[in-house]
Amino acid sequence: MNDADAALAVRRWREAGPDLVVLDGFHALKHALRFGADVRSAVTSDKDSVLALAAELADDLTDAIKESVVEIPAHVLRELVPRVHATQIAALAVRRGRPTNLDALSALPRPSPVVVLDNPRNLGNVGAVVRLAAGFGATGVITTGDMDPWHANAVRAGAGLHFATAVERLAPDEFPPGPLYALDPEGDDIRSVPIPDDALLAFGSERHGLSADVRSRATKLLSLPMRPQVSSYNLATSVAMTLFHWGGPAAAPEEQRTPPAP
Repeated sequence: MNDADAALAVRRWREAGPDLVVLDGFHALKHALRFGADVRSAVTSDKDSVLALAAELADDLTDAIKESVVEIPAHVLRELVPRVHATQIAALAVRRGRPTNLDALSALPRPSPVVVLDNPRNLGNVGAVVRLAAGFGATGVITTGDMDPWHANAVRAGAGLHFATAVERLAPDEFPPGPLYALDPEGDDIRSVPIPDDALLAFGSERHGLSADVRSRATKLLSLPMRPQVSSYNLATSVAMTLFHWGGPAAAPEEQRTPPAP
């Protein structure tokens, strides 16, 4: 352990501003690095274990992780990150800026849909949807309402994949261009409706559904097939079913898959 490097890393954590987000755990750091995040500080209480994980799970990043991760005492790590991940590593990365996200969301022609979460109430669900969007190669995830989609709990649930897609909070009148397909129990069966690549796919909260504002803007209402007397799907499940119906990279044969652009 290099005392000077450790002291500098800890100071960066304690002086971190709102432009930095916490990457909690090895997988979050791995994904952030792969998709071009600006990582300012990475700390662990057991660097040997982290490097062993890198060799096993992310050999392409072993050198970068070896160079950037600083070992600090376990009790100091608990002070910086009270809920220490099982992999005993955490990092700080620069949050992707609003102009960059808006450029990605608004660019046409759009190669894949944008997921819209209308006033979500659970940060874990937001992170899970970001992870799905990244996996399917969606253009981005928009949230409405007062919840910050870059909150540490959402980034934790997203396993660092906020850096693999555009994630931004917008009001409905700020939505990027494109037809708005909103999921609603009164909509047409999704199996009968093709979803265009430039669509916005809107999902309401599990309890309250779509807001009147977003529903009124919908180009088309869609419903998911559901057994009678079952009230709803989990939000992330609904998003996964809809993106699978759209037919992104995760649903294509192996030889047709292409990785999403950072």
